[in-house]
Amino acid sequence: MTADTIYALSSGSPPAAVAVVRISGPRADTALRALAGKLPEPRMARLATLRSEGGERLDSALVLRFPGPASATGEDVVELHLHGGRAVVDAVLRTLSSMAGLREAEPGEFTRRAFESGRIDLAEAEGLADLLEAETESQRRSALALAGGGLSRQVEAWQARLLDLAAQLEAAIDFSDVGEVGESVPQSWFAEARQLRAEWAAALARPPAERLRDGLRVVIAGPPNAGKSSLLNWLAGRQAAITSAIAGTTRDLVEAPTAIGGTPFLLVDTAGLRDSADEVERIGVARAEQSLAAADLILWLGSPGEAPAGGRTLVVQSKIDVAPRDPAADAQVSAETGEGMDRLVALLIARARALLPKAGEVALHRRHRAALAEAAAALEDALATADFVLAAEAFRTARSAIDRITGRSGVEEMLDALFSRLCVGK
Repeated sequence: MTADTIYALSSGSPPAAVAVVRISGPRADTALRALAGKLPEPRMARLATLRSEGGERLDSALVLRFPGPASATGEDVVELHLHGGRAVVDAVLRTLSSMAGLREAEPGEFTRRAFESGRIDLAEAEGLADLLEAETESQRRSALALAGGGLSRQVEAWQARLLDLAAQLEAAIDFSDVGEVGESVPQSWFAEARQLRAEWAAALARPPAERLRDGLRVVIAGPPNAGKSSLLNWLAGRQAAITSAIAGTTRDLVEAPTAIGGTPFLLVDTAGLRDSADEVERIGVARAEQSLAAADLILWLGSPGEAPAGGRTLVVQSKIDVAPRDPAADAQVSAETGEGMDRLVALLIARARALLPKAGEVALHRRHRAALAEAAAALEDALATADFVLAAEAFRTARSAIDRITGRSGVEEMLDALFSRLCVGK
């Protein structure tokens, strides 16, 4: 562990009713004694007068101390619960900065110390970062599941089963005179390995965490002047795109993140699809076509017969306040009057439920999926080979890959990027 003692404002920016300053490291108790004169009992809040090095009264505060390793960071931790005025907070931080051996924390440094001391693993740290960035109810639930150790417990169970399978294989190598795996291990070994492989395949097939974090990508497409921009503005609840009666007004992609029914969406307005002699419009049409390929859902505001094929598309008839209704459309709406929008929103939410992680289900990040896919490929190799040595090596590869999910090995290169996502007080 580092010899530095760090401090930071861990609550929101002042002014506020209460401001919490956190101190972590070997000199945390020394700093508290210098400020308050006397240390409280561990985990017992005490009202204390905080004073500067020169004896000036800074504030009356609740002070707490949490001796390591049974603390948030695994180190000695002190919390100062101050009055939340800007001048009060600045005075206390200024006093801490003048103390020997103390420095201001870097972004995410408290969480990094918790990881390095084993208080949390890497997956839980990622969940905390997601929780701080969560803006919708579904994002909050998913982040809490990850931060609360949902994935970590699953990985621990997988690792235990891998270890047991590997141990059986190693025993077969040591005590068998037969030269092939299939003749030396029981059929129950193969059954358990195949079951584990099936569980990993199911986990990899689940909707990714990025879709929940960034929002379900809904591309609104169709011919020019079909009402695409008006529909985007209505769904987003703001004027995100310019609307006009002139066909071809939208030339570039317009993205509008929004939450509908607690579900995150990224709405994308596109240029009207048509042949054009205008070079700029042609570029916009090309980008619209590329966006269609990357869409999770497509709202097609055109003829049903011209809609993109596949289950990603909802055919939406717009402008029903001025046009007869088309029964072939999945929804008929008017952005002018709002008619039909309730049904469209219900359809969007229903599709989202199928495309986003389920409630209570831990969604895998890209890094988790890459590690799990590597482990699954290694397990497949172990099942496919008759060579003892190759099978044992494949199991070692699988175990190493699974370890990376929780940060037990091979993750040094991405730690800085993760912890920099967190604020200074975390």
